[in-house]
Amino acid sequence: MARLPRLDLPGIPQHIVQRGNNRLPCFLDDGDRLRYLELLRDALHATRVQLHAYVLMDNHVHMLATPSDVGDIGRCMQRLGRQYVGLFNARHRRTGTLWEGRYKACLVDSERYVLTCQRYIELNPLRARITDDPAAYRWSSCAAHLGERTRPLLTPHPAWQALGRDPATRATAWRHLLDEAIGDEEMTKIRRYLQQQRAWGRDDFQAMVEAKTKRFACIRDAHRPRNPIK
Repeated sequence: MARLPRLDLPGIPQHIVQRGNNRLPCFLDDGDRLRYLELLRDALHATRVQLHAYVLMDNHVHMLATPSDVGDIGRCMQRLGRQYVGLFNARHRRTGTLWEGRYKACLVDSERYVLTCQRYIELNPLRARITDDPAAYRWSSCAAHLGERTRPLLTPHPAWQALGRDPATRATAWRHLLDEAIGDEEMTKIRRYLQQQRAWGRDDFQAMVEAKTKRFACIRDAHRPRNPIK
């Protein structure tokens, strides 16, 4: 049976994850990570996708990005994935697949949902116990949002810009948000919406997504029968 296309709407942020095959590393050293970011920058420019946050872990990548048009993120990820795999295989003298199938992505509502998703992404190294300070992890957008490093490939989301009238105020507000733990229930929702590739947000946001895509936007409980959108 053909796979259904992902939920995809212009101007709506998406939480994206791509994992290494069999949970194996997709980055073996800092050289790999630098090449990935260079290719990501080029892919963003070529496809008009705005990147708001990211983290490169050893065996997976998280991003928060907004497309200008339907299909932009798919084209961006396809271009990035193919180019990176070719360079990775040549550099490490290997062949075969690197990624665990297609990337996963879910739509994300604005305001607190975008900010919570961005926190989830940038706190990944903390949850993995790589560091006690997420800003100290070099391979994420966290330090840029705290004003400690520049990241030309980033486009701040309006919800993040609304945290303050100037960079210093926004950085302070973001540090306070990073210091707040994301609750277990919220963590579960983020992961389930991403796994099922739905639309995470308020009821009216999900209703809008369903009306525009003619697709179910909420997560489904285990063993719950599917009912098509009428």
